[in-house]
Amino acid sequence: MNELSIPTLGLILLTASLVAMVSRRLRLPYSVGLVAAGIALSFVPGVAELPLSRELIFTVFLPPLIFQAALEIEWRHFRVNLPVTALLAFPGVAIAAAVVALGMHWLLGWSWAGAGLFGVLIAATDPVSVLAAFKEMKVQPRLGLLVESESLLNDGAAAVGFAILLAVASGASATPVAITSSLVWIVAGGIVIGASVAAVLLLIAGRTEDHLVEITLTTIAAYGSFLIAEKFGMSGVLATLTSGLLVGNVGWKGAISANARGHVLAFWGYAAFLANSIVFILIGSHEAHQPLGIFAGSSVVAIVLVLLGRVLAIYPLCAVLKPTSIMVDIRYQHVLVWGGLRGSLALALALALPQDIAERAAIIVTAFAVVAFSIFVQGLTMPWLINKMGLTAKGAGGERGLPMAE
Repeated sequence: MNELSIPTLGLILLTASLVAMVSRRLRLPYSVGLVAAGIALSFVPGVAELPLSRELIFTVFLPPLIFQAALEIEWRHFRVNLPVTALLAFPGVAIAAAVVALGMHWLLGWSWAGAGLFGVLIAATDPVSVLAAFKEMKVQPRLGLLVESESLLNDGAAAVGFAILLAVASGASATPVAITSSLVWIVAGGIVIGASVAAVLLLIAGRTEDHLVEITLTTIAAYGSFLIAEKFGMSGVLATLTSGLLVGNVGWKGAISANARGHVLAFWGYAAFLANSIVFILIGSHEAHQPLGIFAGSSVVAIVLVLLGRVLAIYPLCAVLKPTSIMVDIRYQHVLVWGGLRGSLALALALALPQDIAERAAIIVTAFAVVAFSIFVQGLTMPWLINKMGLTAKGAGGERGLPMAE
């Protein structure tokens, strides 16, 4: 089964609604409940195997997730903390990916190509359940901003790194000049495409006050920027991120009418809920069908390496910022490490691996194992950690070394 049928989609949406209600009542992370529900659905007689593919995740569900998150980030706060998030997202992804790649090669004997691709794809974080817990517990504003914006940027960094490594593994030139030019094309091109698409559509939106038309134009901005960038070998993730930031900041200053703003935010809130619900249920369904090798020692090694990579990416880089005005509280660092959950992007990239990668099957199984651990173990313990660290909004605001824009 390669596509979602209407009855299957209806079953997923009903399940997601029930899980949302139960999760809120039990104060459990929503994504944990969805994955568990997906596992349960896979054992219900008469229910066909739910589809999960790179195309479904990457081109259908990823754009609205990125766009909605970017839409709600205020540029003035994002700009103040950009040096922190950029440091954690770009050098941080490189460090985390290198730790995992070296470990998988030396400890498990994976080829450099397979180990490198796995290291990069598993570096992409997806803190959906963490952010949901933040909203429920009203954590300090800067912590939520750091977790969300760092995740958005490291998604882009991981996708870019994956594309470059995949090209090299496929026989493309690996000279420093070739890699640099490819990096510039993917990153700068994605940003330019996202900004251009958003600018054109905001100009059109400024000529109407019909909220339905304005919602439609933002939908074109989200998907159009992503698909155009991917068509030309650029980063669709960075394109949609740029587009969302522009619509959410420039758009509110006049291009999107005041009457439409609430409708636009409500629509994208629902779109993100829908995408997350379907993706996590599909992940749960496919977790249940993974071979028993998902519990093998190689998966345990991968989980340990992923956590170690995250530790070595967060603490040393944050230590560099300690003497500055944008220092990161040590408690925030603990949350960034443990809250680095893996999810849809990591699996989409794993499923996108070509058949000629020797470890392709092992990479997919191991990626599912890491995702399952992060959702069930890290996701379930995050509320406890937040309470333990005393990070609710009671002590929030502009505490020492935690700047937010005026």
